[in-house]
Amino acid sequence: MAEAPHICPALTYQDAKAAITQLTEGFGFRATAVYEGEDGLVAHAELSYGNGMVMLGSKGTGSEFDKLMAKAGPVGIFVHVDDVDEHHARAVAHGVEIVMPPKDQEYGSRDYTARDVEGNVWSFGTYTPGAAE
Repeated sequence: MAEAPHICPALTYQDAKAAITQLTEGFGFRATAVYEGEDGLVAHAELSYGNGMVMLGSKGTGSEFDKLMAKAGPVGIFVHVDDVDEHHARAVAHGVEIVMPPKDQEYGSRDYTARDVEGNVWSFGTYTPGAAE
């Protein structure tokens, strides 16, 4: 069994269900857990990609985390992918807003950048943070 990630970004969305749809269909994440409250809002969701994970939920749940995140702005997240062009094509096919098309970087990575349904910036590339040179 693979070790669970030690760091998981946590995001809140006005429409967490739309975000889950975009992240799974457009970016290829896998929904491993989605819990809804009686009000239909997403109380907590976990989406995995490779050995990484992002947690998210709906804004307006009234939880302590929701209150702390009330004035938080969009975030930037990087995800390692093996085939940038294939991943980019998938995102485009699902109508994802691309803010930088695939590009070879000076440091050896190939990557692209997209914006999700609520303005968070997602970069996908071949760079592997923390990998030994």
